[in-house]
Amino acid sequence: MKLIVVTPPTFFVEEDQIITALFEEGLDILHLRKPETPAMYSERLLTLIPQKYHKHIVTHEHFYLQEEFNLMGIHLNERNPKEPHDYSGNVGCCCHSLEELQNKKHFYDYLFLTPIYDCITLAGTPSGFTTEDLRKAARSKLIDSKVMAWGGITSENIRAIKDFGFGGAVLMGDLWNRFHACTDRDYMEVIRYFKEVKKAVG
Repeated sequence: MKLIVVTPPTFFVEEDQIITALFEEGLDILHLRKPETPAMYSERLLTLIPQKYHKHIVTHEHFYLQEEFNLMGIHLNERNPKEPHDYSGNVGCCCHSLEELQNKKHFYDYLFLTPIYDCITLAGTPSGFTTEDLRKAARSKLIDSKVMAWGGITSENIRAIKDFGFGGAVLMGDLWNRFHACTDRDYMEVIRYFKEVKKAVG
């Protein structure tokens, strides 16, 4: 099962160092998600991340970055709902219901299903699925290696994500909550947490 990390929405000084360390610890895919930010900041971040990891990065904004930095692909969203003209690379998107997943699954290389659990970064956003919903979707093969679980994923529930048959788990809030750019002197708690998650899924 793949481990995917989505970046915080804002940039911070140590970000490239943390991302590089996560890749060194076995991160499979990074989603560069920086809503409403200038492209030049994403460009700068990418230049600070070793080039060998660029092929494992997906961008949610400024889709030209995919070609310029030879990234893994692009991720469509409400802000950027369509892929560029003549684009032929890897494309992903989010689905918020099993019906939406069913309708979109065959058109994309992979999909995020969200929110699996109560959201950590969006307080008050509850899980969109029951355990039985997910088990039924797994039995029917609607959930498979192309579908990644996002929303409320923690080290405590990630084994269940693997058991449901998801192809990957998406980490965001519970990972980045372990580093506070204004007060923390190092980011080792983020790395320790990621190693814990990686060990939990084998």
